[in-house]
Amino acid sequence: MTNLANADLLTAIVTPFDEDNHINFDALEKLTNRLIDGGCNGFVIGGTTGETPELTHDEKIELYTRFAEIIDGRVPVIAGTGSNNPTETIELTNEVAKINGVDYALVVVPPYNKPNQRGMLAHFTKVADSVNIPIIIYNIPGRTGSKMAPETVVKLSQHPNIAGVKQCTPLDELQYVVEHSADDFCVFTGEDAQALTARVLGANGVISVASHLYVKQMRQMLNALYDGDFQFAGKLQRWLTPRMAACFMYPSPSPVKAVLNAQGLHAGSCRLPIMDLNADEQHALEAALDLPADSLANHTLPLDL
Repeated sequence: MTNLANADLLTAIVTPFDEDNHINFDALEKLTNRLIDGGCNGFVIGGTTGETPELTHDEKIELYTRFAEIIDGRVPVIAGTGSNNPTETIELTNEVAKINGVDYALVVVPPYNKPNQRGMLAHFTKVADSVNIPIIIYNIPGRTGSKMAPETVVKLSQHPNIAGVKQCTPLDELQYVVEHSADDFCVFTGEDAQALTARVLGANGVISVASHLYVKQMRQMLNALYDGDFQFAGKLQRWLTPRMAACFMYPSPSPVKAVLNAQGLHAGSCRLPIMDLNADEQHALEAALDLPADSLANHTLPLDL
């Protein structure tokens, strides 16, 4: 198993599709290697950005198997397996646990059901007790409809088979989890704009979407922090923050895929119910990212933005 504690810049990677709406593994390999070369040192595959709800069971297994082969042990791999059904979550997680090279399973707070804190504790305890791979809690209230309280995350951090959390909440809650969770519990922000501050507060790092486009700048920012050049690190975060926000101007991952396609990285279309950007949306995204006009439609962007 590759150690997640050594990772600070993870990408929640898109799932590329070809013209027939099948997973494009050649494009996935090219994108993955480019991200690693740029400084990414871990991945979530099959997360929100990977359009997991639109993947079939068999597609998920093939995607995770092939992705683990692409990574070949170079960096940690976290595969999405969670749902609002604990039995199905356990079954899929144990199936994924058999894939050589998948190190952790990402298990989301149950969406739609809107459980209370006792229900969340019971759900994650049951899953963690029943699976053969360490799990990462995914706390993203904007998508699930319910928030796991910091105190609940801290309680779950004591479970020997719960290795960490992807926390998409305000910084005060993130810092509470950092301060009070078990010593070996990994804390990652899932908010790109928190990348620098979260690291300063003691989080392990960020699970990022914007790193698809700005991995080199984000690596440069974190390295500047480690070198004690706080002014330069802050300058980079300020430059990145509006661009990070623009990656979510429209339902994710449509903005990121639009840019990747324009760079020739063949991310393909999104699957319904997520729509590709129309012309007006492309123009708005170009303006927000300070890109040349019509570069998204004409596929004329360089690899380095």
